[in-house]
Amino acid sequence: MTPDESTRRRALFRGVSRASAVGALSRILVGVIAVVLVGGVAAPAHADDYPSWADVQAAKANEAAAQAEVTKIQGLIAGLQAQVGQTQAASVAAGNEFNLAQQRFDAADVKSQTMQAQASELTKKADAATTQAGRLVAELYRTGGGDLSANIFLSGSKDPKDAAKLLDHLGSASKLVENTSGVYQQAAQARNTAKSMSDQATAAFHEREQLRSAADAALKKAIAAAQAAQAALAAQQAQSVILEAQLKALQDTTTATVAGYQAGVEARRKAEEAAAAAARQGGHVGPQGWAVPASGPITDYFGYRVAPCSGCTTYHEGVDIGAGCNNTIYAAHDGVVTWAGPNGGYGNFVLLDNGNGISTGYGHIVSGGIMVSIGENVGAGEPIARVGSTGNSTGCHLHFEVRNDGSAINPIPFMADRGAPLG
Repeated sequence: MTPDESTRRRALFRGVSRASAVGALSRILVGVIAVVLVGGVAAPAHADDYPSWADVQAAKANEAAAQAEVTKIQGLIAGLQAQVGQTQAASVAAGNEFNLAQQRFDAADVKSQTMQAQASELTKKADAATTQAGRLVAELYRTGGGDLSANIFLSGSKDPKDAAKLLDHLGSASKLVENTSGVYQQAAQARNTAKSMSDQATAAFHEREQLRSAADAALKKAIAAAQAAQAALAAQQAQSVILEAQLKALQDTTTATVAGYQAGVEARRKAEEAAAAAARQGGHVGPQGWAVPASGPITDYFGYRVAPCSGCTTYHEGVDIGAGCNNTIYAAHDGVVTWAGPNGGYGNFVLLDNGNGISTGYGHIVSGGIMVSIGENVGAGEPIARVGSTGNSTGCHLHFEVRNDGSAINPIPFMADRGAPLG
Protein backbone atom coordinates (compact mmCIF):
# COMPACT_ATOMS: atom_id res chain seq x y z
CA MET A 1 0.00 0.00 0.00
CA THR A 2 1.45 3.37 -0.96
CA PRO A 3 1.41 6.35 1.44
CA ASP A 4 -1.31 7.99 -0.71
CA GLU A 5 -3.42 4.85 -0.54
CA SER A 6 -2.86 4.72 3.20
CA THR A 7 -4.01 8.35 3.55
CA ARG A 8 -7.13 7.72 1.47
CA ARG A 9 -7.96 4.63 3.47
CA ARG A 10 -7.54 6.49 6.75
CA ALA A 11 -9.89 9.22 5.48
CA LEU A 12 -12.38 6.59 4.32
CA PHE A 13 -12.49 4.67 7.57
CA ARG A 14 -12.03 7.42 10.15
CA GLY A 15 -14.74 7.23 12.84
CA VAL A 16 -15.50 7.27 16.53
CA SER A 17 -15.00 4.48 19.05
CA ARG A 18 -17.75 1.97 19.65
CA ALA A 19 -17.56 2.49 23.41
CA SER A 20 -18.19 6.22 23.05
CA ALA A 21 -21.10 5.60 20.69
CA VAL A 22 -22.73 3.12 23.07
CA GLY A 23 -22.26 5.49 26.00
CA ALA A 24 -23.85 8.35 24.07
CA LEU A 25 -26.76 6.13 23.05
CA SER A 26 -27.34 5.05 26.65
CA ARG A 27 -27.43 8.67 27.85
CA ILE A 28 -29.99 9.53 25.19
CA LEU A 29 -32.24 6.64 26.25
CA VAL A 30 -31.98 7.65 29.90
CA GLY A 31 -33.11 11.13 28.95
CA VAL A 32 -36.10 9.78 27.03
CA ILE A 33 -37.30 7.66 29.93
CA ALA A 34 -36.75 10.49 32.40
CA VAL A 35 -39.17 12.63 30.41
CA VAL A 36 -41.77 9.85 30.56
CA LEU A 37 -41.43 9.44 34.30
CA VAL A 38 -42.16 13.12 34.97
CA GLY A 39 -45.26 13.03 32.80
CA GLY A 40 -43.84 14.39 29.55
CA VAL A 41 -44.15 12.88 26.10
CA ALA A 42 -41.04 11.59 24.35
CA ALA A 43 -40.33 12.23 20.69
CA PRO A 44 -41.72 9.70 18.20
CA ALA A 45 -39.65 6.63 17.33
CA HIS A 46 -37.32 6.60 14.30
CA ALA A 47 -39.94 5.07 12.03
CA ASP A 48 -43.55 6.25 11.79
CA ASP A 49 -44.90 2.82 12.75
CA TYR A 50 -43.01 2.67 16.05
CA PRO A 51 -45.31 3.50 19.02
CA SER A 52 -44.53 6.54 21.11
CA TRP A 53 -44.70 6.56 24.89
CA ALA A 54 -47.96 8.55 24.55
CA ASP A 55 -49.36 5.65 22.52
CA VAL A 56 -48.32 3.25 25.28
CA GLN A 57 -49.94 5.32 28.03
CA ALA A 58 -53.16 5.66 26.00
CA ALA A 59 -53.28 1.93 25.26
CA LYS A 60 -52.91 1.04 28.95
CA ALA A 61 -56.34 2.51 29.59
CA ASN A 62 -58.01 -0.09 27.39
CA GLU A 63 -57.30 -3.83 27.69
CA ALA A 64 -58.04 -4.63 24.03
CA ALA A 65 -55.95 -1.71 22.82
CA ALA A 66 -53.15 -2.75 25.15
CA GLN A 67 -53.12 -6.29 23.79
CA ALA A 68 -53.07 -4.99 20.21
CA GLU A 69 -50.16 -2.71 21.07
CA VAL A 70 -48.33 -5.63 22.70
CA THR A 71 -48.75 -7.70 19.55
CA LYS A 72 -47.55 -4.81 17.40
CA ILE A 73 -44.45 -4.22 19.54
CA GLN A 74 -43.59 -7.92 19.58
CA GLY A 75 -43.79 -7.92 15.78
CA LEU A 76 -41.56 -4.86 15.54
CA ILE A 77 -38.95 -6.46 17.82
CA ALA A 78 -38.97 -9.65 15.73
CA GLY A 79 -38.63 -7.59 12.54
CA LEU A 80 -35.62 -5.74 13.92
CA GLN A 81 -33.98 -9.02 14.92
CA ALA A 82 -34.58 -10.47 11.45
CA GLN A 83 -33.08 -7.39 9.81
CA VAL A 84 -29.98 -7.62 12.00
CA GLY A 85 -29.65 -11.32 11.19
CA GLN A 86 -29.80 -10.64 7.46
CA THR A 87 -27.21 -7.85 7.53
CA GLN A 88 -24.88 -9.87 9.76
CA ALA A 89 -25.14 -12.86 7.40
CA ALA A 90 -24.31 -10.57 4.48
CA SER A 91 -21.34 -9.20 6.42
CA VAL A 92 -20.01 -12.71 7.14
CA ALA A 93 -20.38 -13.67 3.46
CA ALA A 94 -18.55 -10.52 2.35
CA GLY A 95 -15.80 -11.22 4.90
CA ASN A 96 -15.37 -14.72 3.49
CA GLU A 97 -15.12 -13.31 -0.04
CA PHE A 98 -12.41 -10.92 1.14
CA ASN A 99 -10.55 -13.83 2.75
CA LEU A 100 -10.62 -15.84 -0.50
CA ALA A 101 -9.44 -12.83 -2.51
CA GLN A 102 -6.62 -12.28 -0.01
CA GLN A 103 -5.59 -15.95 -0.26
CA ARG A 104 -5.45 -15.72 -4.06
CA PHE A 105 -3.27 -12.62 -3.83
CA ASP A 106 -0.97 -14.24 -1.25
CA ALA A 107 -0.46 -17.31 -3.46
CA ALA A 108 0.25 -15.13 -6.49
CA ASP A 109 2.59 -12.96 -4.43
CA VAL A 110 4.70 -15.94 -3.34
CA LYS A 111 4.73 -17.26 -6.93
CA SER A 112 5.79 -13.88 -8.34
CA GLN A 113 8.61 -13.43 -5.83
CA THR A 114 9.87 -17.00 -6.40
CA MET A 115 9.88 -16.60 -10.18
CA GLN A 116 11.62 -13.25 -9.99
CA ALA A 117 14.35 -14.76 -7.80
CA GLN A 118 14.77 -17.66 -10.25
CA ALA A 119 14.92 -15.28 -13.21
CA SER A 120 17.58 -13.18 -11.48
CA GLU A 121 19.68 -16.27 -10.73
CA LEU A 122 19.42 -17.55 -14.33
CA THR A 123 20.37 -14.11 -15.66
CA LYS A 124 23.53 -14.19 -13.51
CA LYS A 125 24.41 -17.62 -14.94
CA ALA A 126 23.79 -16.41 -18.50
CA ASP A 127 26.00 -13.39 -17.92
CA ALA A 128 28.75 -15.66 -16.57
CA ALA A 129 28.49 -17.98 -19.60
CA THR A 130 28.66 -15.03 -21.99
CA THR A 131 31.73 -13.69 -20.19
CA GLN A 132 33.43 -17.09 -20.44
CA ALA A 133 32.70 -17.29 -24.17
CA GLY A 134 34.17 -13.83 -24.66
CA ARG A 135 37.35 -14.82 -22.88
CA LEU A 136 37.78 -17.87 -25.14
CA VAL A 137 37.32 -15.75 -28.23
CA ALA A 138 39.98 -13.37 -26.94
CA GLU A 139 42.31 -16.30 -26.31
CA LEU A 140 41.71 -17.66 -29.81
CA TYR A 141 42.43 -14.25 -31.28
CA ARG A 142 45.58 -13.87 -29.15
CA THR A 143 47.09 -17.21 -30.24
CA GLY A 144 46.28 -16.66 -33.90
CA GLY A 145 44.04 -19.75 -34.14
CA GLY A 146 43.59 -21.11 -37.67
CA ASP A 147 45.25 -18.06 -39.24
CA LEU A 148 48.56 -18.90 -37.52
CA SER A 149 48.44 -22.46 -38.92
CA ALA A 150 47.74 -21.11 -42.39
CA ASN A 151 50.76 -18.81 -42.14
CA ILE A 152 52.99 -21.77 -41.26
CA PHE A 153 51.68 -23.69 -44.29
CA LEU A 154 52.37 -20.74 -46.55
CA SER A 155 55.90 -20.22 -45.22
CA GLY A 156 57.09 -23.23 -47.34
CA SER A 157 59.57 -24.33 -44.68
CA LYS A 158 60.92 -27.90 -45.05
CA ASP A 159 62.49 -28.02 -41.62
CA PRO A 160 61.15 -31.07 -39.68
CA LYS A 161 60.93 -28.91 -36.54
CA ASP A 162 58.64 -26.51 -38.37
CA ALA A 163 56.39 -29.42 -39.43
CA ALA A 164 56.08 -30.64 -35.82
CA LYS A 165 55.32 -27.12 -34.70
CA LEU A 166 52.63 -26.92 -37.37
CA LEU A 167 50.93 -30.08 -36.08
CA ASP A 168 50.97 -28.74 -32.50
CA HIS A 169 49.33 -25.50 -33.61
CA LEU A 170 46.73 -27.33 -35.64
CA GLY A 171 45.79 -29.50 -32.67
CA SER A 172 45.58 -26.55 -30.29
CA ALA A 173 43.55 -24.47 -32.73
CA SER A 174 41.14 -27.32 -33.41
CA LYS A 175 40.50 -27.90 -29.68
CA LEU A 176 40.14 -24.18 -29.00
CA VAL A 177 37.60 -23.75 -31.81
CA GLU A 178 35.71 -26.81 -30.57
CA ASN A 179 35.61 -25.52 -26.98
CA THR A 180 34.58 -22.06 -28.11
CA SER A 181 31.68 -23.45 -30.10
CA GLY A 182 30.43 -25.44 -27.10
CA VAL A 183 30.70 -22.49 -24.73
CA TYR A 184 28.86 -20.25 -27.18
CA GLN A 185 26.07 -22.82 -27.41
CA GLN A 186 25.80 -23.02 -23.62
CA ALA A 187 25.80 -19.24 -23.30
CA ALA A 188 23.02 -18.90 -25.87
CA GLN A 189 20.96 -21.59 -24.15
CA ALA A 190 21.44 -19.94 -20.75
CA ARG A 191 20.40 -16.58 -22.18
CA ASN A 192 17.23 -18.07 -23.73
CA THR A 193 16.34 -19.84 -20.47
CA ALA A 194 16.83 -16.63 -18.47
CA LYS A 195 14.68 -14.69 -20.96
CA SER A 196 11.90 -17.29 -20.74
CA MET A 197 11.90 -17.23 -16.93
CA SER A 198 11.99 -13.43 -16.92
CA ASP A 199 8.92 -13.37 -19.17
CA GLN A 200 7.14 -15.79 -16.85
CA ALA A 201 8.08 -13.67 -13.83
CA THR A 202 6.68 -10.57 -15.55
CA ALA A 203 3.42 -12.40 -16.33
CA ALA A 204 3.22 -13.61 -12.71
CA PHE A 205 3.77 -10.03 -11.49
CA HIS A 206 0.90 -8.70 -13.62
CA GLU A 207 -1.35 -11.51 -12.40
CA ARG A 208 -0.45 -10.64 -8.83
CA GLU A 209 -1.32 -6.97 -9.35
CA GLN A 210 -4.71 -7.91 -10.80
CA LEU A 211 -5.39 -10.07 -7.75
CA ARG A 212 -4.24 -7.22 -5.49
CA SER A 213 -6.90 -5.00 -7.06
CA ALA A 214 -9.49 -7.76 -6.62
CA ALA A 215 -8.54 -8.14 -2.94
CA ASP A 216 -8.80 -4.37 -2.39
CA ALA A 217 -12.25 -4.36 -4.03
CA ALA A 218 -13.34 -7.33 -1.88
CA LEU A 219 -12.13 -5.51 1.24
CA LYS A 220 -14.14 -2.39 0.36
CA LYS A 221 -17.22 -4.52 -0.24
CA ALA A 222 -16.71 -6.34 3.06
CA ILE A 223 -16.26 -3.04 4.90
CA ALA A 224 -19.52 -1.69 3.45
CA ALA A 225 -21.35 -4.86 4.49
CA ALA A 226 -19.82 -4.77 7.98
CA GLN A 227 -20.75 -1.12 8.45
CA ALA A 228 -24.32 -1.88 7.32
CA ALA A 229 -24.47 -4.72 9.86
CA GLN A 230 -23.09 -2.48 12.60
CA ALA A 231 -25.61 0.25 11.77
CA ALA A 232 -28.48 -2.25 11.75
CA LEU A 233 -27.34 -3.70 15.08
CA ALA A 234 -26.98 -0.24 16.64
CA ALA A 235 -30.45 0.74 15.40
CA GLN A 236 -31.89 -2.55 16.66
CA GLN A 237 -30.28 -2.13 20.06
CA ALA A 238 -31.38 1.49 20.34
CA GLN A 239 -34.97 0.82 19.29
CA SER A 240 -35.34 -2.58 20.95
CA VAL A 241 -34.51 -1.31 24.42
CA ILE A 242 -37.29 1.26 24.05
CA LEU A 243 -39.72 -1.28 22.62
CA GLU A 244 -38.90 -3.78 25.37
CA ALA A 245 -39.49 -1.11 28.01
CA GLN A 246 -42.77 -0.14 26.36
CA LEU A 247 -43.79 -3.80 26.22
CA LYS A 248 -43.10 -4.25 29.93
CA ALA A 249 -44.93 -1.00 30.68
CA LEU A 250 -47.99 -2.29 28.84
CA GLN A 251 -47.87 -5.57 30.73
CA ASP A 252 -47.40 -3.85 34.10
CA THR A 253 -49.99 -1.70 35.85
CA THR A 254 -47.32 0.48 37.51
CA THR A 255 -44.33 2.50 36.41
CA ALA A 256 -41.95 0.32 38.41
CA THR A 257 -40.75 -1.53 35.30
CA VAL A 258 -39.83 1.70 33.52
CA ALA A 259 -38.02 3.01 36.60
CA GLY A 260 -36.07 -0.22 36.91
CA TYR A 261 -35.16 -0.04 33.25
CA GLN A 262 -33.81 3.49 33.73
CA ALA A 263 -31.58 2.34 36.58
CA GLY A 264 -30.34 -0.60 34.50
CA VAL A 265 -29.40 1.61 31.57
CA GLU A 266 -27.49 3.98 33.83
CA ALA A 267 -25.62 1.07 35.45
CA ARG A 268 -24.66 -0.35 32.06
CA ARG A 269 -23.47 3.06 30.91
CA LYS A 270 -21.15 3.41 33.90
CA ALA A 271 -19.81 -0.12 33.46
CA GLU A 272 -19.09 0.51 29.76
CA GLU A 273 -17.30 3.77 30.52
CA ALA A 274 -15.19 2.05 33.20
CA ALA A 275 -14.30 -0.78 30.81
CA ALA A 276 -13.38 1.70 28.08
CA ALA A 277 -11.17 3.65 30.51
CA ALA A 278 -9.42 0.44 31.59
CA ALA A 279 -8.90 -0.58 27.96
CA ARG A 280 -7.23 2.72 27.15
CA GLN A 281 -4.44 2.00 29.64
CA GLY A 282 -2.97 -0.48 27.13
CA GLY A 283 0.24 -2.53 27.21
CA HIS A 284 3.91 -1.63 27.23
CA VAL A 285 5.16 0.33 24.21
CA GLY A 286 8.86 0.26 23.30
CA PRO A 287 11.02 3.30 22.52
CA GLN A 288 10.37 2.94 18.77
CA GLY A 289 6.59 3.02 19.23
CA TRP A 290 5.96 -0.72 18.76
CA ALA A 291 4.41 -3.18 21.21
CA VAL A 292 4.35 -6.98 21.47
CA PRO A 293 0.78 -7.96 20.43
CA ALA A 294 0.44 -10.86 22.89
CA SER A 295 2.50 -12.74 25.48
CA GLY A 296 3.49 -16.32 24.75
CA PRO A 297 5.95 -18.54 22.85
CA ILE A 298 6.01 -18.78 19.06
CA THR A 299 4.28 -22.04 18.14
CA ASP A 300 4.38 -21.78 14.33
CA TYR A 301 6.66 -19.78 12.08
CA PHE A 302 6.43 -17.74 8.88
CA GLY A 303 6.76 -19.41 5.45
CA TYR A 304 6.27 -22.90 4.02
CA ARG A 305 5.03 -25.54 6.47
CA VAL A 306 3.00 -28.73 6.78
CA ALA A 307 -0.64 -27.70 7.09
CA PRO A 308 -1.49 -28.21 10.80
CA CYS A 309 -5.24 -28.60 10.28
CA SER A 310 -7.93 -29.15 7.68
CA GLY A 311 -8.34 -25.94 5.69
CA CYS A 312 -5.00 -24.51 6.86
CA THR A 313 -2.63 -23.33 4.15
CA THR A 314 0.85 -24.73 3.56
CA TYR A 315 2.31 -21.22 3.40
CA HIS A 316 1.98 -19.37 6.70
CA GLU A 317 1.65 -15.61 6.20
CA GLY A 318 2.44 -14.83 9.83
CA VAL A 319 3.50 -16.39 13.12
CA ASP A 320 1.41 -18.04 15.83
CA ILE A 321 1.85 -16.85 19.40
CA GLY A 322 0.76 -19.33 22.06
CA ALA A 323 -1.23 -16.94 24.23
CA GLY A 324 -3.95 -18.31 26.52
CA CYS A 325 -7.66 -18.22 25.79
CA ASN A 326 -9.22 -14.77 26.40
CA ASN A 327 -5.82 -13.13 26.94
CA THR A 328 -5.58 -9.56 25.74
CA ILE A 329 -4.36 -8.75 22.23
CA TYR A 330 -2.67 -5.37 21.86
CA ALA A 331 -2.19 -3.14 18.82
CA ALA A 332 1.41 -3.56 17.67
CA HIS A 333 1.52 0.07 16.51
CA ASP A 334 -0.63 3.17 16.06
CA GLY A 335 -3.11 2.71 13.25
CA VAL A 336 -6.60 2.79 11.82
CA VAL A 337 -8.86 -0.26 11.96
CA THR A 338 -9.55 -1.28 8.36
CA TRP A 339 -11.28 -4.57 9.24
CA ALA A 340 -12.87 -5.99 12.38
CA GLY A 341 -15.01 -9.08 11.97
CA PRO A 342 -15.23 -12.58 10.48
CA ASN A 343 -12.65 -13.36 7.80
CA GLY A 344 -12.79 -16.97 6.59
CA GLY A 345 -10.01 -19.20 7.92
CA TYR A 346 -8.70 -16.35 10.08
CA GLY A 347 -11.87 -16.58 12.14
CA ASN A 348 -12.58 -13.26 13.82
CA PHE A 349 -9.92 -10.91 12.51
CA VAL A 350 -8.67 -7.35 13.04
CA LEU A 351 -6.58 -5.55 10.42
CA LEU A 352 -4.78 -2.29 11.22
CA ASP A 353 -3.34 0.18 8.73
CA ASN A 354 -0.20 1.33 10.56
CA GLY A 355 0.91 3.81 7.89
CA ASN A 356 3.81 3.95 5.43
CA GLY A 357 2.53 0.84 3.65
CA ILE A 358 2.67 -1.32 6.80
CA SER A 359 -0.35 -3.19 8.12
CA THR A 360 -0.71 -5.71 10.95
CA GLY A 361 -3.27 -8.52 11.25
CA TYR A 362 -4.61 -10.38 14.30
CA GLY A 363 -6.47 -13.66 13.76
CA HIS A 364 -8.53 -16.37 15.56
CA ILE A 365 -10.04 -13.84 18.00
CA VAL A 366 -12.58 -15.32 20.43
CA SER A 367 -16.25 -14.82 19.53
CA GLY A 368 -17.37 -11.49 20.98
CA GLY A 369 -13.76 -10.59 21.70
CA ILE A 370 -13.23 -7.76 19.17
CA MET A 371 -12.93 -4.47 21.08
CA VAL A 372 -12.59 -2.07 18.14
CA SER A 373 -14.64 -1.19 15.07
CA ILE A 374 -13.88 -0.24 11.48
CA GLY A 375 -12.60 3.31 11.11
CA GLU A 376 -11.44 3.61 14.72
CA ASN A 377 -8.03 5.08 15.53
CA VAL A 378 -6.03 3.00 18.00
CA GLY A 379 -2.72 3.60 19.70
CA ALA A 380 0.24 1.26 20.07
CA GLY A 381 -0.26 -1.06 23.04
CA GLU A 382 -4.02 -0.51 23.26
CA PRO A 383 -6.16 -3.64 23.80
CA ILE A 384 -8.01 -4.43 20.58
CA ALA A 385 -9.27 -8.00 21.12
CA ARG A 386 -9.03 -11.23 23.11
CA VAL A 387 -7.32 -14.48 22.13
CA GLY A 388 -9.50 -17.31 20.83
CA SER A 389 -9.57 -20.27 18.46
CA THR A 390 -12.04 -19.27 15.75
CA GLY A 391 -11.58 -20.14 12.07
CA ASN A 392 -8.96 -22.70 11.01
CA SER A 393 -7.40 -23.20 14.43
CA THR A 394 -6.53 -26.16 16.66
CA GLY A 395 -6.41 -24.25 19.95
CA CYS A 396 -6.26 -20.80 21.47
CA HIS A 397 -3.48 -18.66 20.03
CA LEU A 398 -2.89 -15.38 18.20
CA HIS A 399 -2.07 -15.47 14.50
CA PHE A 400 -0.06 -12.29 13.96
CA GLU A 401 1.09 -11.03 10.60
CA VAL A 402 2.82 -8.00 9.12
CA ARG A 403 2.34 -6.83 5.55
CA ASN A 404 4.40 -4.37 3.51
CA ASP A 405 2.40 -2.90 0.61
CA GLY A 406 0.04 -5.85 0.99
CA SER A 407 2.73 -8.55 0.83
CA ALA A 408 3.17 -10.72 3.93
CA ILE A 409 6.65 -10.51 5.48
CA ASN A 410 8.30 -12.34 8.36
CA PRO A 411 7.11 -10.65 11.59
CA ILE A 412 9.97 -11.99 13.75
CA PRO A 413 12.89 -9.89 12.38
CA PHE A 414 10.52 -7.00 11.64
CA MET A 415 9.35 -6.71 15.25
CA ALA A 416 12.83 -7.43 16.67
CA ASP A 417 14.27 -4.52 14.64
CA ARG A 418 11.64 -2.26 16.24
CA GLY A 419 12.34 -3.19 19.84
CA ALA A 420 9.33 -5.49 20.28
CA PRO A 421 10.67 -9.07 19.95
CA LEU A 422 8.11 -11.86 19.66
CA GLY A 423 8.11 -15.06 21.70
